[in-house]
Amino acid sequence: MSLFRLDASIRVEGSHSREIADIVEQEWRTAHPHPEVVTRQIGLDPVPATAWSTAVNATYVPKDERSPEQVEALNLAAQAADQLIDADALLFAVPLYNFGVSQHFKSWVDLVICDPRMTAGVEPATAGKQAVLVTVRGGSYAQGTPREGWDHATAWMCRILADVWKLDLKVVESEFTLAGVNPAFEQFKELAKRIRAAAEQTARDHGRSLACTIRV
Repeated sequence: MSLFRLDASIRVEGSHSREIADIVEQEWRTAHPHPEVVTRQIGLDPVPATAWSTAVNATYVPKDERSPEQVEALNLAAQAADQLIDADALLFAVPLYNFGVSQHFKSWVDLVICDPRMTAGVEPATAGKQAVLVTVRGGSYAQGTPREGWDHATAWMCRILADVWKLDLKVVESEFTLAGVNPAFEQFKELAKRIRAAAEQTARDHGRSLACTIRV
């Protein structure tokens, strides 16, 4: 049995999404000290930029006529899908970048969907798996704020993970991560601390829930 963890942050030090995902992972490890944790760092080691288009085009070519590049792209898609399918539980840590989904996460999702076991419109091989999504935002996009509706990532990620791949998904969200970094958010420092504390508690709760779904 194993936990698959994917990180899309382009940072290691100071990454809020990683820090909160660490809490989820620690709850898993506390409950299951020995099972494997498989990690993928797509923010640091991204999917090749041409992999998706190459893999898509390869599906229209007979197997014995595919180029080495097309074969490699399809293999990458299969390997990415395998990591999801082989794991017993899943953890995704994906920050909001420029009001939208991380390009690294989008490229990875596109590649996975190239695999026939995970493509839209089929019963995915991951249906029913337990998963946690951790996402963080530098500012606030809540109802009533000046940038309400500017978060174009969270709903899309939930659509892919919960509706297309049919994961049993729980979400941990945190905001105002730029408070204390960007002077424009100075007035929200205390609010940011409260939001972060709540997110960390939610991460602990979801981590325990994730661990409790798997019995060794």
